[in-house]
Amino acid sequence: MNQKISTSYIIVLGLMLFSLFFGAGNLIFPIMMGQEAGINVWEATAGFIITGVGLPLLTVIALGYSGKSDLQSLASRVHPMFGLVFSIILYLAIGPLFAIPRAGTVAFEIGIRPLLPESWSTIGLLVFSIFFFGVAAFLSLNSSKVVDIVGKYLTPIKISFLSLLVLVAIFNPLGAFQEPSEKYTENSFFGGFSEGYLTMDVLSAFVFGIIIINSLRSKGVESGKVIMVSTMKAASIAAVLLTFFYGSLAFIGASSVSELGILNNGGAVLAGVANVYFGSFGGVILSGVMTVACMTTSVGLISACATYFNKIFPKISYTSYVIIFAVFSTAVANFGLSHLITISEPVLTAIYPLAIVLLILTLFHNAFNGKKEVYQLSMLFTFIVSVFDGLKAAGLSVKPVDQLFTSILPLYEVGLGWLLPAFIGGVLGIIIGRFKLRSKEKEEEQFI
Repeated sequence: MNQKISTSYIIVLGLMLFSLFFGAGNLIFPIMMGQEAGINVWEATAGFIITGVGLPLLTVIALGYSGKSDLQSLASRVHPMFGLVFSIILYLAIGPLFAIPRAGTVAFEIGIRPLLPESWSTIGLLVFSIFFFGVAAFLSLNSSKVVDIVGKYLTPIKISFLSLLVLVAIFNPLGAFQEPSEKYTENSFFGGFSEGYLTMDVLSAFVFGIIIINSLRSKGVESGKVIMVSTMKAASIAAVLLTFFYGSLAFIGASSVSELGILNNGGAVLAGVANVYFGSFGGVILSGVMTVACMTTSVGLISACATYFNKIFPKISYTSYVIIFAVFSTAVANFGLSHLITISEPVLTAIYPLAIVLLILTLFHNAFNGKKEVYQLSMLFTFIVSVFDGLKAAGLSVKPVDQLFTSILPLYEVGLGWLLPAFIGGVLGIIIGRFKLRSKEKEEEQFI
C-alpha cells in the first residue's frame, strides 16, 4: 500500500484547505477591522490571525493527531450521546441552517446586488440562489473529486482575483492610516482577537479537517504518522495564504478611510475600494471574487454535511442529501442575510467555546491520558458559561447570573468568561481521575 504523498498533492490539499476556509465572511471581517483599527491595524491583525488562522488550523492538525475519522468519534471522548448531539448541532449550524445559505446570500449581496437595479433585488436573489446552489450541488455530487475541483480549479481563480486587487492596493494605497475607532483605541490586539471569532472557522475546521484526512486515506495512506505530517504540511500552506490575505485586506481597510470614510460593513468597503481602483470593472472583479469564494465554501460544506448525515442515517443516499441541502439552503437564503445572522448568533455563541475547548483537550489528550473526567468536567463548566452567553446574544439575558459571572469570571464581559471554568474543570477532572485510579489499584491489591 502506498504510504507516500507527492509534494504536488500536498500543495493541492493546502490550496483546497485555504479555499474552503476563505469564504465570503473571511473577506469582509479583516477589511472592516482594518478600517476601524486605523494606525493600530497591525496589532489588531496579529490578534485576528491567532483566532482566524491559528485556532482553525490547529483544529485540522489536532484531527490528524487524534487518529479519529470523524468529529462524532472525537467528541464521543466526552460521552457517546454528547458526541452525536454535538456533531449534529455543529453540522447543521455550519451547514444548511446558516453557513451554506449565508454563503449564497453574501455572494449575492456583495457581488451581484450592486450591479442590479434596486427593484430587481428580490427576484435577483431568487434567481441567483437557484443558480448558485444548483452549481454547488453539481460540484458536490462527486465527493471523491472535491479536492481536485476545489484545489486545482476554483482556488487558483479565487487567488488570481484577490491578488489583483491586493497588489494594486498595496503598491498604490488610497491614503494614510487614520485614528482608530473606540473599539481599537486600547487593547487593539484583543479587539482583533475577538473579531477572528466571527469567521467561525474553528467550527468549520472540524469538518474541513475530516475532508483532508479522508482525501489522504483515499490515496491509500493508513499510517497515522504520514497522515499527521501531510496534514501539517497542507495546513502550513493554508496558514501562509490566509495570513497574507488577512494582513493585506486589513491594510486595504486601514488605508481606505481617508478616501471612503468609515463604512457600515466590509462588503461596502470592498465594493468601494474596487470601484476606486477599477471603476465599473471593479464591480465585475468583486462579483467574481465573492461568487468563487462563497462557492468553494459551499461545495465543501454541502459535501461534508451530506457525507456525515448519510453515515448516521444511511437510508437516505448521499446524492439525496446533497439535493436536500441545496434546495433547503436556497429557500433559507431568500429570507435574507440579516435574518440568518439574528437566528444563528445565539447558537453559535453557545457552541463555539465548546469547540475550542474540545480542540485544546484533543491536543493535550496524551498529557492527561485521555481521562473522560477531564473532558466531561471541562466541557460541562464551559457549557454552563457559554449557554448564558448564548441567551444574552438572543436578548434573553439572565441578569442575576450575568452579574455574578461578571464579578467572578475574568473576561466574561467580552465573551471569554468560559476560559477559567474550562481550566478549573480540566484540573478537577485530572484530580478525580487520579483518585479513581488509586482507588481501583487499592481494590485490586486487596483482591490479590
